[in-house]
Amino acid sequence: MAAEEAGFDQIWTGNDQFKRSGIVPVALALDATSRIRVGSSVLNTVTLHPIEIASLVANLQDLSGGRYLLGLGAGSEVYLRWIDADLASPVERTRRGLRIVRALLEGRKVNELPGEERWSDNARLIGPPVASTPIYVGAMGPRMLAMAGREADGVLALCLPPSHVAWVRDQVGSGAAEDSDFDLACCVWVSIDEDAHAARERLRPKIAAAGGHLSSDALLRAGIDPERCAHVQSMWDAGNEAEALASVDESMMQLGIAGDTDLVIEQCSRLLGIGVRHLSFGQPLGESPIEAVQLLGSRVLPALRERF
Repeated sequence: MAAEEAGFDQIWTGNDQFKRSGIVPVALALDATSRIRVGSSVLNTVTLHPIEIASLVANLQDLSGGRYLLGLGAGSEVYLRWIDADLASPVERTRRGLRIVRALLEGRKVNELPGEERWSDNARLIGPPVASTPIYVGAMGPRMLAMAGREADGVLALCLPPSHVAWVRDQVGSGAAEDSDFDLACCVWVSIDEDAHAARERLRPKIAAAGGHLSSDALLRAGIDPERCAHVQSMWDAGNEAEALASVDESMMQLGIAGDTDLVIEQCSRLLGIGVRHLSFGQPLGESPIEAVQLLGSRVLPALRERF
């Protein structure tokens, strides 16, 4: 409710394997709000079959009057390696899952899709029509981004560092560029506080804990040493948290947006200045997430909307 009252257009929940489900919070958020759109970022078709995804979407759209947004992706390779599953071709399995889910939601027969001829003629979603559902793809690599540009309604692009968005836009490509409704969401880590130093320090653990998982190519393009990021994360994972935090240098701090309201407005304005029109603010946000959302809504969003 805080995000809706603060003027945000969308909120998204995570959905990592071996953690608590992100779908239940989506249902709760949709039930507690009336305007804001709520999405799952992201469901994968390895641990959740496309039939189940389509059924969940139908229920969430019925509950919300069509405010649900579906995020699909390949799933975390880190967690999926823990199970016995065929993990070949993340792009292909995500494309196939997207096409099947879309066919089911649109009331079409799955066996009419190329390569899906073995599905029964009865393989359709039973029940009333489902509200039109935008499908986003969570993507980082060039092949997944390009597939999203061709197949999806939008992309949830992890832009770490934020300057990475220019490269992301190039990878998404001409298919999305020609579609005025395609939504490229620039997903960034944000830490905001009236005390700029406190905001920066709050971002530091996020970078130490996750910077080593980021694309080496993206890090190199931003002038950040991937080996240093991996080393810092290895210290964090080994429990040497103080040493890891002390090793997060200024170049690594570029991985997110951090500061007081003026600094956050300035950094976001740079992204809007190169054509970004959808900013998705991710953790750590602030010492109190609700207070951070309120600060973003009362100070940052109005300033950005006035400028752009």
